[in-house]
Amino acid sequence: MKKTLITVLAAVMALGASAVSNTPGYPISPVPFTSVRVSGPFWGDRIEASRNVTIPLAFEKCEENERYANFDRAAHPSESYKVEGFSFDDTDVYKTIEGASYRLHNYPDKKLEAYIDSVIDVMAAAQEPDGYLYTARTQNPAHPHPWAGKERWTSVENLSHEFYNLGHMIEGAVAYYQATGKRKFLDIACRYADCVDRNIGDGEGKLRLVPGHQIAEMALVRLYNVTGEKRYFDLAKFFLDARGTTERKQAYSQSHKPVLEQDEAVGHAVRATYMYAGMADVAAISGDSAYIKAVDRIWDNIVTKKLYITGGIGARHQGEAFGRNYELPNASAYNETCAAIGNVYTNYRLFLLHGDSKYFDVLERTLYNGLISGVSIDGGSFFYPNPLASTGGYSRKPWFGCACCPSNISRFIPSLPGYIYAVKDNSLFVNLFMPNTAKVEVGGKKMTISQQTSYPWNGNVKITVDKGNADMAMKIRIPGWVRNEVVPGDLYAYADNEAPAYKVCVNGAEVTGELENGYLVIPRKWRKGDVVDIAFDMPVRTVKANDKVADDRGRIAVERGPLVYCAEWPDNDVNIHTVLLKRKPQYAVSEHSDELGGVTKITTEAQALSYGADGRLNVAPARLTLIPYYAWAHRGEGNMAVWLPIDVSAASASTPETVTNEDNGFFR
Repeated sequence: MKKTLITVLAAVMALGASAVSNTPGYPISPVPFTSVRVSGPFWGDRIEASRNVTIPLAFEKCEENERYANFDRAAHPSESYKVEGFSFDDTDVYKTIEGASYRLHNYPDKKLEAYIDSVIDVMAAAQEPDGYLYTARTQNPAHPHPWAGKERWTSVENLSHEFYNLGHMIEGAVAYYQATGKRKFLDIACRYADCVDRNIGDGEGKLRLVPGHQIAEMALVRLYNVTGEKRYFDLAKFFLDARGTTERKQAYSQSHKPVLEQDEAVGHAVRATYMYAGMADVAAISGDSAYIKAVDRIWDNIVTKKLYITGGIGARHQGEAFGRNYELPNASAYNETCAAIGNVYTNYRLFLLHGDSKYFDVLERTLYNGLISGVSIDGGSFFYPNPLASTGGYSRKPWFGCACCPSNISRFIPSLPGYIYAVKDNSLFVNLFMPNTAKVEVGGKKMTISQQTSYPWNGNVKITVDKGNADMAMKIRIPGWVRNEVVPGDLYAYADNEAPAYKVCVNGAEVTGELENGYLVIPRKWRKGDVVDIAFDMPVRTVKANDKVADDRGRIAVERGPLVYCAEWPDNDVNIHTVLLKRKPQYAVSEHSDELGGVTKITTEAQALSYGADGRLNVAPARLTLIPYYAWAHRGEGNMAVWLPIDVSAASASTPETVTNEDNGFFR
């Protein structure tokens, strides 16, 4: 197809979307992306970078890497075609359309919409009469992709990714329908879902198979929410119910035993979190207590034993997988960007199910650290893994052959506005803090509210009722880091004597009260002009890990607000891998608006260790500077560390072994 690249696409559209939209059956309903506009520094800048750089780049790469050509060839199959790439390459197109759709609603762009329509026309031509759409097979049915299997579905539990492709197709199609009202992509997705439903399941003549790579489960629930067709929900539940009972049984794909018997996060971390998100969907809509208990058990295992301080998950490069309990290495941590996105999806759905702020505490930690570290500040390059220590060999890349992380970033960042607010009955949840304007409906009353804040750089937030009146309860999340809780459980704890406070005022009068599930609840008759002023103390904090985490013994991490910090080579004259912090470190904070897109740095006194020519250990005073973890690796490759030694037992006078990111992306 003809190129219509950056000039057409740079005008990509408006505010993002929620991972879950139109969700009947959830106890709590999100305020959708179509109702929220984010602006200002930090997140507004990142959404603009997504609009102007990431999404256009993703469309450009789809053209450059023949993603569209695959569909065109599938519409005109031939035995002369050599089917190359990955069996899931179609999803790069679906995910990029999804991201662009989240922008289209508030920033209409006829040229971009026409471009997407032209792509959808190419996809439609490739769809077979019964709805099947999988270019890895249909380009050359006689000699399909090596992972596809000789016939439909024969390798779907292994490497064909036929159901995985369906899942991302649905996610993109629903987003485009919500943004534009057009059904053309949605109809394609429904026809493919119907094809799968006719052939897969427990019914007579059907094949009893489950996805090798999960996401269809959560996507089918979303399709059910939009169409009202219960067969899509039933198919999602079948995929979960049947898992662990079919031919493929292995921990790598979470099929080692039935999902209701699972109590530990194992295997490929992206597959796992997509499955857990689907379990939460099914739990909420079905009300099945066994599902609720199962996903709660798994969440507890992740948060108390397998979660990095950055909110990243997936300790092992091999298999892009979770490790054992408390296996959290730093330099060799995998922490795939896609897994961080999956962690957000899971925690968000559990919040909608349970209404507890602890899920947003984990979500926020992941969002500000292990997720946005996966994309450069300008939106144009990407990490696959996100380690917590480095001696070099790590740099963000403009794309990957296995492009799941860049295309996932292109769909996630614009979706962020849909995560800020949620509603239940006459209660409005305020979960995230960023400049925005939102139209909400609470208890049947329509209101417009806005936030003004410089969060995460300081803890001051102003919420204004700009329009409308309502008798409602505003529920303001008091973050775990304010409540002196790093994350739920004892995996991490603050190791200082700080006691951050917070203050909330309505129209100048302070509001107090016991927190309910981490929320300060303010019930009142809200009127136009009412102002809520929130002030969170934001001291620098020292964090220690549970002693069972071997790699972090004798070390501390540094946080401020929702941000985890790291030491990196460009800011320091000493080898950061050979420093030893003081036992009671003192910190200084300074703003640097001209560096790294604008950051707050932290400095502290330390000692630098080295060996002299005579072989003796030398100790010299050093000043250590730290930056937010998400900002590392923007100034070249080199030393970086999150966990810094505070005990002599953890200190070293030599540089550790190098671990690089050259082995990315071949475990999908």
